[in-house]
Amino acid sequence: MNRRHFLATTAGAALTAVMLPATARAGGTLDYSPGLIQKHLADGKTVFVDYAASWCGTCARQERVINALRSENPAYDQALVFVRVDWDDYSSHEVTKSRKIPRRSTLIVLKGDQELGRVVAGTSEKQIKSLLDVGLQAGS
Repeated sequence: MNRRHFLATTAGAALTAVMLPATARAGGTLDYSPGLIQKHLADGKTVFVDYAASWCGTCARQERVINALRSENPAYDQALVFVRVDWDDYSSHEVTKSRKIPRRSTLIVLKGDQELGRVVAGTSEKQIKSLLDVGLQAGS
């Protein structure tokens, strides 16, 4: 492959990635859009919400722990809907303000009109597993 072909292919792939809306992330996590959480709650689902920023080291650590726990226990994916709220886009939005989210790296579990649990800036496997287990029990 010559350099010109490589650059054209790479540029085309990058442009496609930017232009297509990302609604699902790796591991079956949905990117938040207005109304998404309420829709799943109205459908009777238990929702695990991750308020995160791409540049946040704590958020990245939380994501690694969450993904590892989900890999170990597929029941989490059966019982919970995982939604990531981009802090850069929604820190001043109703989805953040209405739940009094203090900062990025906040994880919450919701069922109906109730918050069942919350972890703020916690990265330990024990804390995050405990929150996932609360969601698992509510989703069963």
